[in-house]
Amino acid sequence: MGRNVNVLVLDTEVYSNTGGQCSKATPRGAVAKFAAGGKPLAAKDLALMAITYGHVYVAAVALGANDAQTVKAFMEAEAYDGPSLIIAYSHCISHGINMRLGFDTQKRAVESGHFPLFRYNPELAVQGKYPLQLDSKKPSISYEDFAYQQTRFKMLTKSKPEDAKRFLALAQQDATRRWHLYEQLAAMQLIGNEDAKPGPSHE
Repeated sequence: MGRNVNVLVLDTEVYSNTGGQCSKATPRGAVAKFAAGGKPLAAKDLALMAITYGHVYVAAVALGANDAQTVKAFMEAEAYDGPSLIIAYSHCISHGINMRLGFDTQKRAVESGHFPLFRYNPELAVQGKYPLQLDSKKPSISYEDFAYQQTRFKMLTKSKPEDAKRFLALAQQDATRRWHLYEQLAAMQLIGNEDAKPGPSHE
């Protein structure tokens, strides 16, 4: 509606208020309630859905991976005169991790390309720049190095090893495609503006 409303989504990748139930945000291959054999499909991209509106400030943040980028996103969202959405990767006990190492899990999520960090600020278009700024670097670890630190993925290697292997390969493709998509979006120019410049990336 274009109203000045700020929304924060703590993305645990499950329905946390129902005890870790599988949701559309659950990544492929993760075991959760109602997905005992591992979720067969990729997670939906809430951020990309919001970006398509064009007038919504959208950011993906992970405090454990980049605290400065997280603070910058919150400040920009607060300053933006319109709807803003911040999606924050949030480690959860249902992931099957040592919760004291939650920030390490967040860092691995970003380093694997599973959770790219970015800010989409419509106000940059006024400056002749494409609104999306990619804030994380190219993936430096495999998806397996992220996923198999967590029981929600690792347990499937024992109960259904063939399915686990197949899901892992597909999930790696999901992460690679997601990264390349945001990389391409950050490098785009504004249509109809020959002087437009792509927004800063890989900060």
